[in-house]
Amino acid sequence: MALLVALAATLPAGAQNLDSLYHCLDEAIAATPQYVAEKEKRIDTLKQQMLKATDNEARYRTARSLYQEYMPFINDSAIVYLQTCIALSEQMGRASDAAECRSLLALQCSNTGMFDEAQAILQQVNTANIDSMALGRYYEAARHVYGELAYYSRVPGQRELYTEKAEQFKQLMYATLPPDNNAVLCLREQDLLNSNDLKASMAINDHWLSIVEKGSHPYALTALYRYLEYKAMGDSVKMMQWVLESALADVRNAVMNQGSMWEICNQLMVQGDIDRASRYIGFASDCAGRFGSRVRNWQIQPLLMSIDKAYRDQNERAKNQLRLLLGAISVLALSVVASLFYVNRQRKKLASARDELHVKNDQLSDANTRLSDTNTQLSQLNLQLSQLNTQLTDKNGQLSKLNQRIAEAGRVKEEYVGRFMRLCSIYIDKMDQFRKRVNKMVKNRDYEELYNMTRTQEFKDKELEELYESFDAAFLHLFPDFVEQFNALLMPEERVTLQKGERMNTSLRIFALIRLGIEDSSKIAEFLHYSVNTIYNYRARIKNGALADREHFEDNVKRIGLPPI
Repeated sequence: MALLVALAATLPAGAQNLDSLYHCLDEAIAATPQYVAEKEKRIDTLKQQMLKATDNEARYRTARSLYQEYMPFINDSAIVYLQTCIALSEQMGRASDAAECRSLLALQCSNTGMFDEAQAILQQVNTANIDSMALGRYYEAARHVYGELAYYSRVPGQRELYTEKAEQFKQLMYATLPPDNNAVLCLREQDLLNSNDLKASMAINDHWLSIVEKGSHPYALTALYRYLEYKAMGDSVKMMQWVLESALADVRNAVMNQGSMWEICNQLMVQGDIDRASRYIGFASDCAGRFGSRVRNWQIQPLLMSIDKAYRDQNERAKNQLRLLLGAISVLALSVVASLFYVNRQRKKLASARDELHVKNDQLSDANTRLSDTNTQLSQLNLQLSQLNTQLTDKNGQLSKLNQRIAEAGRVKEEYVGRFMRLCSIYIDKMDQFRKRVNKMVKNRDYEELYNMTRTQEFKDKELEELYESFDAAFLHLFPDFVEQFNALLMPEERVTLQKGERMNTSLRIFALIRLGIEDSSKIAEFLHYSVNTIYNYRARIKNGALADREHFEDNVKRIGLPPI
């Protein structure tokens, strides 16, 4: 019990979390060449011992150790050394060892999808006069072979026959091998998992964990079954912690027959983490190729196809977003042109009004000359003229202020049109450079570099940052006191404080667009790449901090930089 408590204290449910486990797994994958080199060094040492062995007994023990090293590492080499063990056992007249090694050979073939070879090898096993361990190993191999045939068979009658044989050999295996045997514990836990008796299966797994070395290859298998139990319970956090523990043990032991990594990739695809799933399944595929397993390649291929499809869909969405952005820029350009046309029409109307005013003034002067003969009439006309002059002065003052506002609006439009045309030209040049670069990569078949270049949003983020910097610079050039006047409309505790080197933040940009006449939250959200709800929340929060009436806050913002009427 103390050992179980100690193990539990070191597992991810304690101090470690999923992020730290992913980090450890990434580091282990990066260090795979080192782990492989350490394993190959052990193998080379064993091969030297075998060359120096002086008798068959020593050769047999060394060949058996080499099989253990190669068993999860390189399938073909594991088979070669098992065949060597069989030949040496027969030369020494040890029937039990020969039978056990043939059973292990059948098990190795079955694990890698060579079912015909596994059946043929099982038929060569002589079960007469062998010890219980060798007989149990034969039952284990036979159960696995027929179990795999039942799983992969698509012929209903044949599948039932294989299932029945697998069950018979399983019961014989239970009756022959000791209860603490790894294969027995694995099958018993699997049976309980299939019958949904999770409490009993967890108890077996606790016992199994207490007898395997933490971080070893058997520990990786035990942790994988722990993952399956938590998966059946629906505990998404603990199941991922245990399958990551399992994969971590396999990678650090240079195991090339990776089952846990395949499970992780499946879960990452469900969670939508395509980039990490792609990295991990690529690593698992490389390991499977080195190991030489048909079964593992069968498992990995559909997942690779799913990841490829997910990337294609992601690229298509990015293209659609780019089309929408170009459409929005085109609409904005048309809006600017329409605004310029409207401003020019208003200027012409004002010029016509000035001409009419001059005509009226001339007529009034003529009337004053004609009425100068009569003092009474002149007095009355002077009084009327004084009143008209007062009104005219007021109107001229208002007209002058209106002219200032129109001139300011024209200056704003001209500034933004110039900057917009420059940005459009720069963006078109960048798109053309991007097109040439992609075309060159496709022509040179640099698909990996093309993938690395297009999978991130760095290009988009950089362009948005340049757009916002240009907008900030243009706006503050036109309204240099905007931040101070904007804060003057807010209560002291609600005023906007900018970070060092920051011209404007999101709150200021929203109200800068309102100052320019863009009041629709959906248009502001499109420009700033936020959701409409986020824009509403920003506007409401700022207006709640208004120094005066919040209902007229945005009207006051629109008058920033204009003379009072």
